[in-house]
Amino acid sequence: MSGRAKLTVFAALATLLTSWSLTPLVESQAWLLQAGLLLAVQSAVGAGARRVPLARSLTVAAQLLVSLLLLALLFAGKVESTGSGPLAYFVTDFGSLFAQGVHDVGEFAIPAPLTDGIQLLLVSGVLLIGLLVDLLAVTARTAAAAGLPLLALYSVAAGLSGGGDASWLSFLMAGCGYLMLLLCEGRDRLAQWGRVFGAAPRGSGAADSGISPGGGRATAPVRFGRRIGALALGLALVVPAALPALDDGLLGGPKDAEGSGGSGGTISAVNPLVSLQSNLNAQDNRVVLRYRTDNPQQSEQYLRILALDDFNGSKWEASGRALTDVPEQMPLPPGLGDQVRLSATEVTTNITASDGYNQRYLPMPYPATAVDVRGKWRFEPVGRTLVGDQLGRDKYQTVQGADYNVRSLLLKPTAQQLQKAPAPDPAIREEYTKVPDNLPPVVAETARQVTQGTKDDYARAVKLQDYFAVSGGFRYDTQTASGTGPLAVARFLADKEGFCIHFAFSMAAMSRTLGIPARVAVGFTPGERQADGIVNVSMRDAHAWPELYFQGVGWTRFEPTPRSGLNVPDYSRTQAPAAQPSAPAPLPSQGAAQPAPAPSASVECPPALRRLGECGPTAPQPGAAQDDGPSVTAALGWAAAVAAVLCLPLLPLLPLLWRGRLRARRLGSGEVLAAWLELGDAAWDVGVVPDEALSPRRAASRMVELGGLEPDAAAAVHRVAGAVERALYAPPGAEVSYPGLPADVLEARAGLLAAVGRRSRLRALLLPRSAARVSWAVSARWSTLTAAAATRLTTLRLRLPLRNRG
Repeated sequence: MSGRAKLTVFAALATLLTSWSLTPLVESQAWLLQAGLLLAVQSAVGAGARRVPLARSLTVAAQLLVSLLLLALLFAGKVESTGSGPLAYFVTDFGSLFAQGVHDVGEFAIPAPLTDGIQLLLVSGVLLIGLLVDLLAVTARTAAAAGLPLLALYSVAAGLSGGGDASWLSFLMAGCGYLMLLLCEGRDRLAQWGRVFGAAPRGSGAADSGISPGGGRATAPVRFGRRIGALALGLALVVPAALPALDDGLLGGPKDAEGSGGSGGTISAVNPLVSLQSNLNAQDNRVVLRYRTDNPQQSEQYLRILALDDFNGSKWEASGRALTDVPEQMPLPPGLGDQVRLSATEVTTNITASDGYNQRYLPMPYPATAVDVRGKWRFEPVGRTLVGDQLGRDKYQTVQGADYNVRSLLLKPTAQQLQKAPAPDPAIREEYTKVPDNLPPVVAETARQVTQGTKDDYARAVKLQDYFAVSGGFRYDTQTASGTGPLAVARFLADKEGFCIHFAFSMAAMSRTLGIPARVAVGFTPGERQADGIVNVSMRDAHAWPELYFQGVGWTRFEPTPRSGLNVPDYSRTQAPAAQPSAPAPLPSQGAAQPAPAPSASVECPPALRRLGECGPTAPQPGAAQDDGPSVTAALGWAAAVAAVLCLPLLPLLPLLWRGRLRARRLGSGEVLAAWLELGDAAWDVGVVPDEALSPRRAASRMVELGGLEPDAAAAVHRVAGAVERALYAPPGAEVSYPGLPADVLEARAGLLAAVGRRSRLRALLLPRSAARVSWAVSARWSTLTAAAATRLTTLRLRLPLRNRG
């Protein structure tokens, strides 16, 4: 195998090894085999084009064309056609599948399902990187620069996957592929200088010290290069593991929990709202929790994760509190009095978390009284939160795939109980009414204005809730930046648009300025109930809401967010006149399926709905022509496409057919110089490169000698050369040709083919070297056209009248 052929193989291998880093992004690795096969075909096309040889631009064009055809054939029929004919598929439908892949990438979380669109993106991306690597390493002979596209592929994959346990393996495979490519190119460059001499091997004399790069032990430079590559790759893997890691306290926020065992350890300041806005805006509305409950008021059962009770003016956080073992029976929630407790009902909820939901906090209804869950969990009594314990270095217990049971209390406080609630415990009031000194005065002023005329904390809380949800003119918008800093609440009160974080934070902060203990809870809204009784909770059900403290009831949920599908608690509804309903009918949950009206038969259904099957049956219009089949244009187009596919196996025969046609035209003309050119190309096809500097007689002798011709074939070559001399030097009017000229050329060609081996003979027939004249002719034609265009532009410029002359 030649050096360039080895480079081709190692370039494809380096691309394939680097593309392994993309496997964590999708659930299935079936695409990798397809990418490997198409990459091999693309590399083989490049190798064949370079053997012809073709110009670099034509080589890349051939590889690109074959790759596009293979992709089109591989993904044929993956998307419903919106047009007719092959052009519609190759342009419109193929582009639609590509756009669908881009949409799927933004919709699904990692690892994403291997949809047809994502598979097209992966395979075409690997082919594109492989084409760039092949161009740089093999065609341009700069293997070092080929590391740039490989680095881009690995960086994108590593950045999207976020590392993981197998990230070192992906780096190792990508690094080995690149080093093997460099080593192959180095050996090829070294071999071009001739034999490489190194140290004498053991047990041999000085005469045996020269070792060829192609056999025996590796030469000293090659062994030294291997050692450098292995050492660099080893250091790149070992050194990062030995260096002290940067914990989450510097880059990603403080640790969620520290320590384990006994009553030690604390839950430190953690803000889980970092991803809440992205969850609300995500196109991937995947289900993260499923539960079944005997709660008669399931539409009001929120799943609470934790409470944020520390407000520093910039953001709400969870206070650092001691963790304990999970008790069999949890203590009563703080502030709950006997009157409300005796009217409460204990409900049971069985919750199952999806394998893709990785969260350290256990979602539960509030207030939970007992939890049955496997794994190492810790209990934070004040917030009544279960936190995953530390399992090892940078590894914690999570809710991923958990199946657990929760018993909780269904509290039914009334507006009268909340209105007559006594003053809260002094310790509760002191801790949960703190506001920072840098809180803008407009927050407290707005709270006083909104609650003006109220006589108790309950009435103030309802006024604040209605101000945000009904009367204040606020608008729900998940695209609003969450914002941080002391001015975030003031900015929200001025702009009057935001999502649940803004409403919950602002109501809790304003409640504290009024002396009402408040905090912010984070979790999920009730979700969507299915026909079998199971409730699905999806990513877009993520939510934040304020909890206000009332003595005798405890922490009580309020709902200031004006979002469709959120239920305002009965105890916090504004009392209305008796003649009217006391409260608006509950809105359906956000994920509830709404019955879509059937499209009218008289209205044309859009293509997007037709693909989804939402158009329903349409009655034929009176007088409308019935579609009896494909149109004539579509039929002809598909027939042409089928013919093109059937002709693909004939592509390797095109050079053979072209040479035969050219030979017949040259010999049929009867011109001596055309016959001489054909004889030179026949010798070139078997490896005798033409030398234009020689005379016809010297060129014929060289052809006979290098071609190893028999006497008869040699005599034919000399006769043709004599005719060429007469054509060049004979006086005008002299007869230069002779009747047997075509036969002599064919006899000489047959002698040249007979003198070489079978492999060289096949090469001369199927991949003739003289085909390079095609690229030369194209280049010459292009140069002529550009020169003519430049001349015409210059002439036109000279003919234009000059302004402001003189």
